[in-house]
Amino acid sequence: MLIVIRSTEGFFVDITYVQSAVAKGAVCLDGSPPAYHFDRGSGAGINNWLVHFEGGAWCNNITTCLARKDTSFGSSKKMVKQLAFSGILSNKPQFNPDFYNWNRIKVRYCDGSSFTGDVEAVDPATKLYFRGARIFVAVIEDLLEKGMKNAENAVVSGCSAGGLTSILHCDNFKALVPMGAKVKCFADAGYFINVKDVSGVQHIENFYDDVVKTHGAAKNLPSSCTSKRKPSLCFFPQYMSQQIQTPLFITNAAYDSWQINNILVPGVADPHGTWHKCKIDLKNCSPSQLQTIQGFRIEFINALTGLGALKSRGYFINSCHAHCQTETQETWLRSNSPVLNNKTIAKAVGDWFYDRDPFQNIDCPYPCDKTCYNRNFDPQRESISIDYAGTTKAILWNNSYKEIQNA
Repeated sequence: MLIVIRSTEGFFVDITYVQSAVAKGAVCLDGSPPAYHFDRGSGAGINNWLVHFEGGAWCNNITTCLARKDTSFGSSKKMVKQLAFSGILSNKPQFNPDFYNWNRIKVRYCDGSSFTGDVEAVDPATKLYFRGARIFVAVIEDLLEKGMKNAENAVVSGCSAGGLTSILHCDNFKALVPMGAKVKCFADAGYFINVKDVSGVQHIENFYDDVVKTHGAAKNLPSSCTSKRKPSLCFFPQYMSQQIQTPLFITNAAYDSWQINNILVPGVADPHGTWHKCKIDLKNCSPSQLQTIQGFRIEFINALTGLGALKSRGYFINSCHAHCQTETQETWLRSNSPVLNNKTIAKAVGDWFYDRDPFQNIDCPYPCDKTCYNRNFDPQRESISIDYAGTTKAILWNNSYKEIQNA
């Protein structure tokens, strides 16, 4: 698979292992220390901090967690030593005007629970550690020691399962950052919704129920939600985000490609593969399939009411068939990036953070938006093409199969 990295747009950042976390029991699935990549701020951004959490889905039982244990999603021993920063993590003002000179951190994801798990006991047979919630605190404490204790502005963000992390831990992050700092939360493709799959089964609800039980996550989910609902429902932003006190911004595609592939049409709900071509590219959908897809968009928009009507909320919901739009330059900020109400995601998020202009916009239905970069994934070819306005522009990212399949 071709990997495309423009030297003028992206750069590599070394890994940092949080060795001090081990003594606190804040470790990856395999017991290795958590890790992050850190590019220090400069100039006017020296006391501004952007803490961005990596995505990578979840493991919901011993079998799936053991499968993650020997990958970068379960062990820092398996993580690459350098990671490319671009998009919201870029250090160039032309590509990231509001955050380029901030301290920018990408926290690696190695616990499988969106940093909510905490089980003290370790089964000697599996040697699995379920300690995601401890990792969250240990990483933030490490960053405080490295200068975040002087933060003037701070954002917790993330993509996919990392975007869910930034929602679930939004108020926790604010509580850990020094009083007086301006703190906001931003989630990219992290607003996973509770909807039945095409066979009528509550697939994702059952899956999240297993995640919460396996990782002992209930006690680390917002009590304002768990006091009213079964804990696993509080893993869905639509049921818990209204109680979040800290300002929150959601960026999501209404036709989220991961959610369509794994929530609406998981493999188990499509045993004969009749949805295969449609899931790769919405242009291949039959009229009845497209009707189902449009129904998913309506369900997604309805679930957004869970955010509440506060002015401190922001959202950029475009009609792209995409998943995660902030980490790549093409979709974050370029001359031909996706726009909504004539604003790129970068502009909308920056205006919202700095209180220049509120942003709460939902796109018209597919296929009206001609600015989309649609991610057309073919699992049989293990390739992903980025389709811009109907023209395939490039094949991007090594290991994209893992990234798309693992949220």
